[in-house]
Amino acid sequence: MDSPSTYTEQELVDGLRSRNQKIFSYLYDQYSATLYGVVVKVLNDRASAGDVLQDVFLKIWKNIDQYDEERGRLFTWMLNICRNTAIDVLRSKSHKLDQKIQNITDDVHVKNEPLVVHMQVDHLGFSKMLEHLSKDQRNLIDLAYYKGCTQEEIARVLDIPLGTVKTRMRTALNQLKQIVKNIDK
Repeated sequence: MDSPSTYTEQELVDGLRSRNQKIFSYLYDQYSATLYGVVVKVLNDRASAGDVLQDVFLKIWKNIDQYDEERGRLFTWMLNICRNTAIDVLRSKSHKLDQKIQNITDDVHVKNEPLVVHMQVDHLGFSKMLEHLSKDQRNLIDLAYYKGCTQEEIARVLDIPLGTVKTRMRTALNQLKQIVKNIDK
């Protein structure tokens, strides 16, 4: 006997509650594209969206007993799970670190390329001050102050010891302090 081409909402809920894999496959086929779109919209990251979508359907499968027909439609319930899961991923520290590292990797400078620090305060002449620092020091300042990386993250990204990052950062800040003092004179 062929399976129906569509199911009612109650048939879907009953099928999921009885752990019917055919119903689950149907649900996935019908709703995965829409839910994927929601995940991509929240994360703005297609690479992570597939993994998050898998987590969403796993939560739907495991938590179907928590669905209450009186509180809303099945799709609305699934949409809320999807949105909340994507937001949780977006807020997670590992996701933020992955995004920072991705942005930093895109900005890693080739040896002979000049370092470009993205300035919002260029009118203060800060970019001229940074020119007095070494390339490594400018890179540290860029990562810490403009990319928002912690010293631990910088150490991981640049693959150097944390103590080295701290020493170089302290030296760079002291040099900037001297540069600012000399300008004020």
